[in-house]
Amino acid sequence: MENNFEYQGSTKELSNSFVANVFMWMFGALGITALTAYLFGTDISLISMMFSEKADGSVSMNILGWIVMLAPLAIVLVMSFGMEKMKASTMVLLFVVYSVLMGMSLSFIFLAYTSASIFKTFIITAGMFGIMAVVGYTTNTDLTKLGSILLMALIGVIIASLVNMFMGSESLDYIISIAGVVIFTGLTAYDVQKIKQIGMTGVEHNDTMAKISVFAALNLYLDFINLFLYLLRFFGKQK
Repeated sequence: MENNFEYQGSTKELSNSFVANVFMWMFGALGITALTAYLFGTDISLISMMFSEKADGSVSMNILGWIVMLAPLAIVLVMSFGMEKMKASTMVLLFVVYSVLMGMSLSFIFLAYTSASIFKTFIITAGMFGIMAVVGYTTNTDLTKLGSILLMALIGVIIASLVNMFMGSESLDYIISIAGVVIFTGLTAYDVQKIKQIGMTGVEHNDTMAKISVFAALNLYLDFINLFLYLLRFFGKQK
């Protein structure tokens, strides 16, 4: 009986350590993204690096601009499908590069919204994210089915967003934004519970677990960023 208690205690400690490590990576990546977005969004000389002026005076994205827009998706795919073959250090490097590129991409929000409304939305997002993270960590309810439903709903939102790019419907955009907030709020709780369950396996921190923690941090990072962007549509004050 005593050995069983010791095992449970050890497992809980490993789980808490794993979860803390995941959040450390996520907060680090968010910090990099926020700093990069602010620097580029408030310095015209930096953000202009992603554009080229044509002979007729019009402006279009240059090669760097397209890299900033497309590379993050490529990095996520590489991290998803190549995780088993990568070293932990490579995963970390890719995550840092991803964070910087996302910051450069998100710098455009400083051109569209006031800094005060962006900061306010960030605080609201942090509060909602924190509450749902606590719910996901403490609840005894299995959120697996909820996660599956939310992932299917996310696919629907992506399809609807693509369709609305051609329709340009404000009503549909409003509905998509509400759905996006609901989906990523729920996914936050689901992902945190899943991370806790991974930590409860009791596996010591080795190279494999280090890679899993970075990838788990990427999932939480995406939950936060997407929740922030959808909330910005409601709380962002346009310039």
